[in-house]
Order: sequence, then C-alpha cells, then structure tokens
Amino acid sequence: MRTTHLLYLHGFRSSPASTKARITAAAVANRFPDVTWWCPALPASPRQAMEEVLRATADWPMATTAVIGSSLGGFYATWLAERWGCRAVLLNPAVRPARDLAAHLGDQTVWHDPDQHFAFEAAYVEELIAQEIAHISRPERYFAVIAKGDEVLDWREMTDHFAGATIKLLPGGDHALSDYDQHVDAVLDFLS
Repeated sequence: MRTTHLLYLHGFRSSPASTKARITAAAVANRFPDVTWWCPALPASPRQAMEEVLRATADWPMATTAVIGSSLGGFYATWLAERWGCRAVLLNPAVRPARDLAAHLGDQTVWHDPDQHFAFEAAYVEELIAQEIAHISRPERYFAVIAKGDEVLDWREMTDHFAGATIKLLPGGDHALSDYDQHVDAVLDFLS
C-alpha cells in the first residue's frame, strides 16, 4: 500500500535540520509531492516526545502512514510501528538507548546548533526503559540501513534486534550515515 503520511524522527542531540532529515524531505517533495511530511523537533523527554507525536498524528490514516527514524529516532520509530502496525525505516537505530544514554545525563547541546541547550534527566532513562520493544512483531514491515562502521552503536546488536527485516548492511560508513544520499532512494522505494 502506498504511503500517504510520512513521519521522520531525528536522533539524540539532533533536530529537523539534520542532513538526513533535509535529504529525505527534499526527496519526498521531489518524488512524492502529495505525501504529508512531518519532521518535528522532539523534546528531550521520551514520554513527552511520543505523547506529542501521537497527539499530532491522531487523525493520520494508519494504514497508509509510515515512519523513518535515525538513531534514537529509530528506537521511537520502532515503538510507533509496533503500536500503529505501520511500515518503518530505521537508520542506524538505537536498540537499548536507556543503557547507552545513561552516561549522558545533564546539559547537552544540539549537534547542528551548539547554542541550543537541553537537559537530559535521569527520569528520561526510565522513560526509555518503559518504551523498549523486546522483539519486533512483523519484521516484513521494517527496513534498516545499518553501517558496520557506526562509531556509536553496535551494528551486530542492530541486525540481531531486527532479524528478519530487510537490512541494508553497509560494510563501512559511520553513525551519521554520511553517504545517506546514496541510500534515500532505497528508503523511499520501501515506503512507496
């Protein structure tokens, strides 16, 4: 079924101004101008982030909605895909962000704008634990782009967690997927 509504979720310390978000937005506008596109700035609180997304998308047609998520956004995208039963594309997705982000409590800056600060609180780690998905229910709904060269997340943990999904495993690469422009067509092909 063709996607009519597409949600893009950025990662930790990222924003809608990220390179991948901008590349995806441009590709969607070029190839699928009738698709409803939304890439929100997510608050630091995982609970608040998902509450805001659920509220803003309450009238979206779930049968034709899809979600793309990068890093922590991939974790959120998985949570939403399991809740909504929709297709999801995951870009170097975080699998256990509560464990990984517990060492990053306190003042943080936004990667694309170091003048923007936010606090990452201990309570947010508990909120992430509450959102963990032990196993995806329908792997055929998922497409993951995973770089073996990811310097932040373990590619083996990602591929294990999304076993059975369509996985584009890159032999090198990095966490940011610096060559994302070479993969965006495959992302949209999966969703179209």
